[in-house]
Amino acid sequence: MRQKPPVQKGQIIECTVHGFGHSGTGVGRYEGFAVFIGGALPGEQVKIRITKVKKTFAEGELLEVLTAHAERIEPICPHFDSCGGCQLQHISYTEELKLKYQQVVDQLERIGLLTDVTIHPMKGMEHPWSYRNKVQIPFATVEGKVVAGFYQLGTHQVVDMETCFIQNELQTELTRKVKEIVERLHISIYDETTHKGILRHILIRQGVHTNELMVVLVTNGEKLPSAQELVKELRQTFPIITSVQQNINTARTNVILGKENRLLWGMPVIYDTIGGIRFAISPHSFFQVNPIQTEVLYEQAKAYANLTGRETVIDAYCGIGSISLYLANQAKKVYGMEIVPSAIEDAKQNATLNKIKNAQFELGKAEEILPRWQKEGLFADVIVVDPPRKGCEEPFLEAASQMKPERIVYISCNPATFARDAKYLSEHGYHLQEVQPVDMFPQTSHVELVGLFTLQV
Repeated sequence: MRQKPPVQKGQIIECTVHGFGHSGTGVGRYEGFAVFIGGALPGEQVKIRITKVKKTFAEGELLEVLTAHAERIEPICPHFDSCGGCQLQHISYTEELKLKYQQVVDQLERIGLLTDVTIHPMKGMEHPWSYRNKVQIPFATVEGKVVAGFYQLGTHQVVDMETCFIQNELQTELTRKVKEIVERLHISIYDETTHKGILRHILIRQGVHTNELMVVLVTNGEKLPSAQELVKELRQTFPIITSVQQNINTARTNVILGKENRLLWGMPVIYDTIGGIRFAISPHSFFQVNPIQTEVLYEQAKAYANLTGRETVIDAYCGIGSISLYLANQAKKVYGMEIVPSAIEDAKQNATLNKIKNAQFELGKAEEILPRWQKEGLFADVIVVDPPRKGCEEPFLEAASQMKPERIVYISCNPATFARDAKYLSEHGYHLQEVQPVDMFPQTSHVELVGLFTLQV
């Protein structure tokens, strides 16, 4: 019989932190009961207040660090405690990489039941700041004043942002300018409680290698008052801008972008490159937000694919074709699949843009397309997968193992679901040979990795 939790809400306790949770929280134990503590680090003795109690775990608010981790540091961002964007600014970057590496090891052992895998040290950044090429910033009105920033941790209250250290200064300055203009022009700000007001978010995208800049104003309705005046002032202040768009989102939703974009000025897309491949990027395009580490990640995937020019490659969850086209010049044929219609159209256009003729893209669910291709007799030497956080569906993994490619290259943004899928593949003819974690999102708890599965003969 399950024991009653030994803590209750509001109780103040002391405990030792033993582990590191997937969301960047410390994991402690109190009388054998798991307690998740934001801001706490492994090895620390802490005093906390219990804020939530469930049947198998509790959550606690950090009140005091009684014995600190040797690598604990002072966060450089004044918003660190209130903003949910970063979780790990309170530990040295060297130690952050070690914690993330250990998370990969722990998940593969605990969930995947795999202990004989070569897991390489995390590939980090030389300068782990100001790396984002895309930001989405909500607007709000607080005591009659326009604010723009990020949501306070665990809420939808907007924290007014003076600066952000993982985006660059241009993005911060542009946000400040939009905030100043809309306040002066009396453009109303959206209130998600009443569903009234116009401006919801600003989305900024940069082509890091092309120096192109897109500004997207997300509005609750088709009309954007003083739109041309706003555009004119933005262009005068930031001549680098190449595209200004309005995205219309009238839904009561947490989803930032609506379906319709209207070009207010400039180009409908901006361009950027990854390893010499040129990509057109629209407001809706999925494009990795850390351009430096994207090349590291894709180069690792290419190395694991080990292409000679004679291989057929299947790229599942292909998005706008970024990995497909990155590999195409070294493959005989690449087949991509993706569930998002606009992404498939982008992938086809990007193939044309780069004069790549050996890449073919199909719209649909990976777990439906691959079994059909397998039954139709399509064979792949290499399958590359880059699924969302929930990982791959079992029908996809079943078809992949029945197709028997020599190698499966698995890119993951969630070590837990990667470990689950690794267990399945290891039970169906594949050996997880090695894993290379890549730090795509420094200062945050997110972990990205590439795994190489080889067919056991």
